[in-house]
Amino acid sequence: MLGIRPLSGETNNWSVAREACFSPEAEVRSRALELYEEVADLPIVSPHGHLSAALFSGDHDHPTDPASLFVTGDHYVTRLLYAHGVPYEELGVPPRDGAAHERDPRQVWRRFCDRFHLFDGTPTGLWLKLTLVRVFGVDERPSAQNADRLFDRLSEALASAEFAPRQLLKRFAVEHLATTDPATASLDDHAACQAAGFGVVPTFRPDALMQLNDPQWTQQLGVLSERVGFTIDSLAAFVEALRRRRLEFRERGATSSDHGVTSAFVDPLDNDHAAVIFDRARSGQVGPEEAGRFHSHMLFEMAHMATEDGLVMQLHLGSLRNHHQRVMERFGPNMGADVPVAVDLTRGLQPLLNAFGHDQRFRLVVYTLDESTYGRELAPLAGHYPALRLGGPWWFHDSVHGIERYLAATAETAGFHKLAGFVDDARSLPTLRARHDVWRRVTCDWLARLELRGLLDAESAPRLANWLAYGAAKDAFRVPSRAAAAAG
Repeated sequence: MLGIRPLSGETNNWSVAREACFSPEAEVRSRALELYEEVADLPIVSPHGHLSAALFSGDHDHPTDPASLFVTGDHYVTRLLYAHGVPYEELGVPPRDGAAHERDPRQVWRRFCDRFHLFDGTPTGLWLKLTLVRVFGVDERPSAQNADRLFDRLSEALASAEFAPRQLLKRFAVEHLATTDPATASLDDHAACQAAGFGVVPTFRPDALMQLNDPQWTQQLGVLSERVGFTIDSLAAFVEALRRRRLEFRERGATSSDHGVTSAFVDPLDNDHAAVIFDRARSGQVGPEEAGRFHSHMLFEMAHMATEDGLVMQLHLGSLRNHHQRVMERFGPNMGADVPVAVDLTRGLQPLLNAFGHDQRFRLVVYTLDESTYGRELAPLAGHYPALRLGGPWWFHDSVHGIERYLAATAETAGFHKLAGFVDDARSLPTLRARHDVWRRVTCDWLARLELRGLLDAESAPRLANWLAYGAAKDAFRVPSRAAAAAG
């Protein structure tokens, strides 16, 4: 049993219905379930997420209380609770200055269960419900009344060998799991995972090294210098250090790099100009505008490197990070206060795609929080440039209706084979399977509708269901077959 399967004998309102996510029309639902049955147990290819390789290395502890696992460590959860007036401190999140915060996970769990209704109708609520029912066998809705009972039950399960991270990888049939790692990461935990036979690989994320006006930039540059073993005192040395680190990541199994940007404009500078900005940054003399130009220049440089080393380039576009200044200062980044902004992909990506969009060595996967660009810009661009793939619905749009809007806006123009499959963006291992399950249910429902309207034939629908559930991500991210991966 993989942990998430449609059940036929559910008896109460809390249990997830066998037809969850499927259309209410009987004919569509019946065909969607047939397609889903063919893909429900396929292995998981997870090419982008935020789990730590340390979870699976065998040398590190893993969370054994439900509050740390489902609440404190997941900004999808904490952001909504904070939006309803629950301070981050009460959710177990430690302030940067060491001020008091809730240290009792049972109290955090009680606050979460008491407010579980806040997640009704949200994708987070659906993921949590699927996980609690299918993975842990919970048959009652979390509430203030049963919070302690559920805490004890889940804690006991999480402390057992059956729920150890490596066991969950096997139970969920995770074939490929890509973590997201800074360019300065040691990769030792990945080596331990792979030595044990698990397909946990890193993803090269150099953002911290490309943002010159970040207060930690000089420190990050020093760590990079230690990793590569030489002094980085020029732009040429900086570029060479990043090139070497990319190769080290690739040798450890990485198939992609990842870059989070607000603007879609990726345009190179004259190399001498870029070198001057880099030297000024080392002296602390670079302002936001110059730093932004340099970052754009380095993204172009990353694309050029991708034609050499084959790493797929991911661009996550349209998120204004750390919108709430007080939260950023008190708790640090990645606390859920990131808000979508409009992007201009047609003009912004033109220099990059003109330079590399035809190159068969180059692969670009683009995600956006600006949904309006799906049909207007992204699908037409992908329908022309061979190198471009469309990343799945991301973040705020990773939901039942968000997936449907994405398919409606992209598939007719770009075709299903230009879609990059699904990425779970998971922060919690037990919910990973649930996220993929929702994607599989919704795409099967979508394909069933097309078939019943005569827009797909009966042979194409199951083939495309398999492609969207499994094949698309493997193809887009150049994930090797299991036999090839085992051979090194």
